[in-house]
Amino acid sequence: MASSHLLSPSTFLPKTTIHRRFSENPLPKFPSLPLKLSLNHVKPLRAAISQADAAPAAQGASFKHCFSKSGDGFLYCEDVKVQDVMEAVERRPFYLYSKRQITKNVEAYKEALVGLDSVIGYAIKANNNLKILEHLRGLGCGAVLVSGNELRLALRAGFDPTKCIFNGNGKLLEDLVLAAQEGVFVNVDSEFDLDNIIKAARIAGKKVNVLLRINPDVDPQVHPYVATGNKNSKFGIRNEKLQWFLDSVKAHPDELKLVGAHCHLGSTITKVDIFRDAAVLMVNYIDIIRDQGFEVNYLNIGGGLGIDYYHTGAVLPTPRDLINTVRELVLSRNLKLIIEPGRSLIANTCCFVNRVTGVKTNGTKNFIVIDGSMAELIRPSLYGAYQHIELTSPPPSGVEISTFDVVGPVCESADFLGKDRELPTPDQGAGLVVHDAGAYCMSMASTYNLKMRPPEYWVEEDGSIKKIRHAETFQDHLRFFEGL
Repeated sequence: MASSHLLSPSTFLPKTTIHRRFSENPLPKFPSLPLKLSLNHVKPLRAAISQADAAPAAQGASFKHCFSKSGDGFLYCEDVKVQDVMEAVERRPFYLYSKRQITKNVEAYKEALVGLDSVIGYAIKANNNLKILEHLRGLGCGAVLVSGNELRLALRAGFDPTKCIFNGNGKLLEDLVLAAQEGVFVNVDSEFDLDNIIKAARIAGKKVNVLLRINPDVDPQVHPYVATGNKNSKFGIRNEKLQWFLDSVKAHPDELKLVGAHCHLGSTITKVDIFRDAAVLMVNYIDIIRDQGFEVNYLNIGGGLGIDYYHTGAVLPTPRDLINTVRELVLSRNLKLIIEPGRSLIANTCCFVNRVTGVKTNGTKNFIVIDGSMAELIRPSLYGAYQHIELTSPPPSGVEISTFDVVGPVCESADFLGKDRELPTPDQGAGLVVHDAGAYCMSMASTYNLKMRPPEYWVEEDGSIKKIRHAETFQDHLRFFEGL
């Protein structure tokens, strides 16, 4: 779809631009660990990971972000006043991104990976906006796919298929055929998945480059819904079955080429030693695989790096910290490193912008009711996730600060964007934003209660505003029933 300019940079007042900057302080080096494993049993590891629902302790300098309050009390995205954007676009909830921050986040990974042969595979599931995908592709990213339609979207966005990785525990045969035809890397997740990949290779008449997704049984101690690398996860193959998969791959030389090993531990991880723990296991599996004659050159450590959703100024790991924990292991085996960032590339680049419908009190609870809801942004309802909330404009002088639940109009008690938030009592129509809404927000939006999915905009590098996704309408809904 075509993007459209809405506002020029001259529309807005000048202000000092504030951006998040990634720290360049690497973690201390870890001692070398023994590098031979038995295939029979690998004990689970536990890393000192903060709980997903616990606020990180505040440290260091004040929090810096592409969305920031200026001295005039207004919220800005880069140099653009969010209130001005609200007045210029459709009167409905919307997502607002900083294109510059997206670029900066990618550059932080690129700088961290200097000296390594690597692929930055953006996890499309985090945010599937086509314009954002085209921008990431232009910055040199590959793509990580978990469905056939994500594969089709990646191809539409122009991603190099040889820098795309098709993950998933239930990949369909027809989607695997497309992956084989296009030359996409495919992760093997189970016995039936391997069988389908072999069938797809025969149908496509092409050999498929595969990686084995080995479940390392490492506990990241995050919310159970976003933990993917422990023994009870639905993802990956059990490490004790590795030999069976190696024998099966070896039995199909015309259909399969084993090129690497893959693991994925989870999401919202805030301590990078978990990646080191997993990488130690994975390079040992690669040693075992190579000892059997396979030319394995890729190590895929997945993604999952967390961000400071609490805006406390917590010192969290940067891409450089993450890469430095595995750098020596990767170099020691002369491997190409694949990483799969999603949240850490896109979450902090966006706010979900709403208007206050009204304020009410029931019993001991105060509520700010907004026009947005769990239909547009479900993370708080689904995971109990915290996302920082603030008003876009300074409140009138003397306004009382109270404790509120911020809720939407959806007919569910679970419809909340934040609970127990200290906020000035807002006027009807005041702007209110939910921060860090770039990842797993719009991509998980629904039309529950027939709340149609919202439009998306971004602030260009020159300060102008572009629509990058049209809003859905009631007429869009009716079109599903035409001719029936």
